[in-house]
Amino acid sequence: MSLTEQTYWAEYAWLNGPVEPGVVISTSRTGHISSVAPGAAEPPVGCVPLRGLTLPGLANVHSHAFHRALRSATQVGSGTFWTWRNAMYDIASRLDPDLCHALARAVYAEMALAGVTCVGEFHYVHHAAGGTRYGNQNAMGEALIAAAADAGIRMTLLDTCYLAAGFGREPTGVQLRFSDGTAARWAERADALRGNGTTRIGAAIHSVRAVPAGELAQVAAWAEERGAPLHVHLSEQPKENEDCLGAHGRTPAELLADHGVLGPRTTAVHATHLTGEDIELLGRSATVVCLCPTTERDLADGIGPAARLRAAGSPLCLGSDSHAVIDLLAEARALELHERLSTRVRGHFTADQLLRFTAEDGHAALGWPEAGRIEPGCLADFTTVALDSVRTAGPPPRMALQAAVFAATGADVRHTVVGGRHIVRDGGHQLVPNVPAALAESVAALRAAR
Repeated sequence: MSLTEQTYWAEYAWLNGPVEPGVVISTSRTGHISSVAPGAAEPPVGCVPLRGLTLPGLANVHSHAFHRALRSATQVGSGTFWTWRNAMYDIASRLDPDLCHALARAVYAEMALAGVTCVGEFHYVHHAAGGTRYGNQNAMGEALIAAAADAGIRMTLLDTCYLAAGFGREPTGVQLRFSDGTAARWAERADALRGNGTTRIGAAIHSVRAVPAGELAQVAAWAEERGAPLHVHLSEQPKENEDCLGAHGRTPAELLADHGVLGPRTTAVHATHLTGEDIELLGRSATVVCLCPTTERDLADGIGPAARLRAAGSPLCLGSDSHAVIDLLAEARALELHERLSTRVRGHFTADQLLRFTAEDGHAALGWPEAGRIEPGCLADFTTVALDSVRTAGPPPRMALQAAVFAATGADVRHTVVGGRHIVRDGGHQLVPNVPAALAESVAALRAAR
């Protein structure tokens, strides 16, 4: 939240249409944009200059912060999603609230450095070893909320219901940390979570394999009653589809529809392996789809049918999921590049469309419809990409958006403003001074834990 009024001058800014030069953006004490005025050739007196292309803040719709500890540590040898999951479970078994906070703070600071102003944290490690509840039953969730605040970004905590190890199988081992036993007990615990000016609370169904069919409707009803976003992993792996068909004679998408889960406030994450009927079902219900192209490549998941989903009626957004990299610009262009690979045709999504998926549509999926645009009345959340780096130099200013979306990386972000506060300035995080050291120290501490 902005404590003082601040005025910024953007050398160039994307205002939901053409790139405009010399844009003065004034922010209010409430952390909103009070005015937007193009046409100032130089920074007016008192303005903070933002050299480069200023964009709406980016929304990282799907995050598991603790997965960041696995970066580059699972790249030796072969395997599948399921073998990778064993390494993830080992990290999950070591977490406690303090370790969770330290790592998440560093991860969210890394996101801010890459232009992310809001994260959707798909949170399922709720309890202590063996499933024992902490004295504060939401200690882990509150650690994540505090970490986002400490890193200066917004969060939607997607508290996740996780009750089973698979269809008809009880959780064992580290999975006991994830489970509340029943959806009713999950709802009771989730009810105790509180949002604030920079945090909102949503719900998640981990997957149809982790929440029995008879419990799905209760999680959906909890979100519906509160007007909260509801997210769910969907058809990330063919095995999930095969097992669901074996247990219910329905695809995962059909099973979710049967129990009232789909709809415009629901976001299906991955949606990689869908039938044509599944795509139509998601589109007709206006269910949002969040794709995570880098993770889906890294885990050998496959390429999701993004263009077909959007044509059917599903809004699209993006996440970095397991954080093999944190770079929403790379995720955005991967959406188009994956379509080119699978169809051998170019030009499925424009740079404007990809940025809207990453900004406005992503924020809407996280329950922040007042963010993701640079216009009066919206939250004063924006980020500036350099136009003079080795990746972005050369194109004329009118092609600045194409340069940012199709050539820039998170390393080209120079400024990030959240609620009018200058969180990243000239490439340096103002609240976490040494983000690489914070990452290294928190990952090392987690790996050393027992």
